[in-house]
Amino acid sequence: MDVLSRFKFTENISKVIKNCKEVTVPKSRAELVSMALGDSDTDSFEVEYDINGTPITEVNVVRCKNGVAVNYTSDYMRRRDPDSLIVADELPTDKPKFKDVYKEDFSRLKEKTFDWLFEQKLIVMPFMAGGKDGYEALLIAPKNAAFFACGLAGLQHFVNIDEYKGDFTPKAVIYLAPPFRHTYFDGKQVVVHNRTQEIYEMYSYNLYPGPSAKKGIYGFLLDIGEKENWVTAHASAVKVVTPYENEIVIMHEGASGGGKSEMGENIHREQDGKIIIGQNLESKEKFYLNIAEPCELQPIADDMVLCNPKIQNDSKKLVITDAEDGWFLRVDHIKEYGTEPFYEKIYTQPSEPLIFLNLQGVPKSTCLIWEHTIDSDGTPCPNPRVILPRRMVPNVVNEPTEVDVRSFGVRTPPCTANQPSYGILGMLHIIPPALAWLWRLVAPRGHNNPSIIDSEGMTSEGVGSYWPFATGKMVNHANLLLEQILNSPYTRYVLIPNQHVGAYKVGFMPQWITREYLARRGSAKFKLDHLVPARSSLLGYCLESLKVDGQYVRKAFLRPEVQAEIGLEGYDKGAKILSDFFKREVAKFNTPEMHPIGKRIIECCLNDATLEEYLDIIPMRY
Repeated sequence: MDVLSRFKFTENISKVIKNCKEVTVPKSRAELVSMALGDSDTDSFEVEYDINGTPITEVNVVRCKNGVAVNYTSDYMRRRDPDSLIVADELPTDKPKFKDVYKEDFSRLKEKTFDWLFEQKLIVMPFMAGGKDGYEALLIAPKNAAFFACGLAGLQHFVNIDEYKGDFTPKAVIYLAPPFRHTYFDGKQVVVHNRTQEIYEMYSYNLYPGPSAKKGIYGFLLDIGEKENWVTAHASAVKVVTPYENEIVIMHEGASGGGKSEMGENIHREQDGKIIIGQNLESKEKFYLNIAEPCELQPIADDMVLCNPKIQNDSKKLVITDAEDGWFLRVDHIKEYGTEPFYEKIYTQPSEPLIFLNLQGVPKSTCLIWEHTIDSDGTPCPNPRVILPRRMVPNVVNEPTEVDVRSFGVRTPPCTANQPSYGILGMLHIIPPALAWLWRLVAPRGHNNPSIIDSEGMTSEGVGSYWPFATGKMVNHANLLLEQILNSPYTRYVLIPNQHVGAYKVGFMPQWITREYLARRGSAKFKLDHLVPARSSLLGYCLESLKVDGQYVRKAFLRPEVQAEIGLEGYDKGAKILSDFFKREVAKFNTPEMHPIGKRIIECCLNDATLEEYLDIIPMRY
């Protein structure tokens, strides 16, 4: 137990450590991989708990040649529940409070949680939340859930306490207690957040890492930012280098499923090398593009981006670093060999074992990322994942980086005159800063989201598209995002749909083509004579034309109202759906605490303002 003397524990942590059956402080990820399989030579392991006298298997863990395959026995546990966050403390919050939802104080369940942990053999794992230079944090988990610890060690910076300089004083802690999902929460995924002066506590009552190991840590970083006036953006980022060595940095934001991971992927091609821009849903006609020599991609971040004032400079552009040490990559779009060779090679022959979730793992075989676990209805799980340490990604950028363009991704449904929808976005929209803030305020979750347990119709992910992970006040985050935009006048903004452009199925092609287009222009600036005001003012400008590698993209992909399947009437009905949705969502931010400029932007939205009125509030630098 000498190793524990290196830690400075809170009273609660000390109580758990003192009373539990056994403590293991892992010294490496290799040790965690071994523990994930029960510290034995077996090739499979079942994570099982006693639920009121009945043993229930939650997870099957399998040893593969390239890592560990983790499969949940319940379909529900294979995706994140967006309503899993509950707040137990009395600090300011707009989130559901434990005492209001469950009609009792959290202290009773907290003591029961500790009583259960006392009976367990525990892993106590130190890590840095927010990357290597982040904040000291701790995981306390039952040893038979070592796969969870292994996954967390891949997402955040794992700490070998023997090599750590000085004492380790956790600023955040995750207590993992899976059985209470059944005994207290009626099978639901729940993570209780408890903010104290001393430490940020998370009580994770489920084994899917999304709500706690991933988004719970995100919530901790957002809490620090809310106190210190900065934001951890829900975004990916990539440096794009053209064949002529021009460089541009794109930061892509959006709700889950909005294309963040895809922004760092190479363009998906047909076997003959052609690129399908899109396919008409009615005629089935496909439209192609040839890009002989695509841009080089240097990934920066995948999902969480630190925008801390400590790293900002005088460029008047946003400066960012990755908030993670590894990425939680969804591979649902990889359905066969050769779809994404860059990542397939890493996943198939990694330099160290990986953690695979919701993928079919066969003992001693190679886990193949296109073999997705089959849900109980006979269809492939829509949320297969790989936890990939960023050190394994070639050409990854590690230093603070200036952002040239901030894009926002939206999952859009098909739109036709007969079935109008908000799928009226063209392939690329240039938007002024005021609208950029408005889209981040509303953050549509979008169509057919594969990452979470979703609801029907258009819903909001909430302010910043990170609201499901935050514990504070919505208006505080809205103001922080607005200040960030005001302080970065030379960073520019675009809006990109995915899945559909009107009556065309496009997948993530709009953002891949946009990436190539913006990089080849050599500048993020746009001249007004190249832009056309969109028919809906919420969409800023369309492009008059878009040419990549000497080839023009059809106007139907740029301005959906010219599609015969939609027409002006169908477009306008879709625009009203979008406008009504925005009005419903922004109304909640019209409070006395809102920044004065934010109030003006919200009033514009509520009053169906013109594009010029948005530009009058915050000019766009062309």
